Amino acid sequence: VQLVESGGGLVQAGGSLRLSCAASGFTVDDADMAWYRQVPGRECELVSDIYRDGSTEYADSVKGQFTISRDNAKNTVYLEIHSLKSDDTAVYYCATEAGGYWGRGTQVTVS
Repeated sequence: VQLVESGGGLVQAGGSLRLSCAASGFTVDDADMAWYRQVPGRECELVSDIYRDGSTEYADSVKGQFTISRDNAKNTVYLEIHSLKSDDTAVYYCATEAGGYWGRGTQVTVS
């Protein structure tokens, strides 16, 4: 099992990003997937989930700003972030809900 995040970078406040999580070794439509973010010195925060049935959940702090989705054909899970603000600066990780598989993360920096 492997998860590879991409799409992070340096973005101006107010901008948008789409993070990708390419999975291998399993199919994302047969797994519950999650995005987390980590700010140094703070606890890792669960920001969003997408479940096998396609339903989604969001942390209260990101509702209306983040959108999680998946592309079964590409075996990829996405996290779209709009109206970026400095508080969104973090390393973003995708992970499986079961099995404890995590990617290495992608850095998002909002200036």
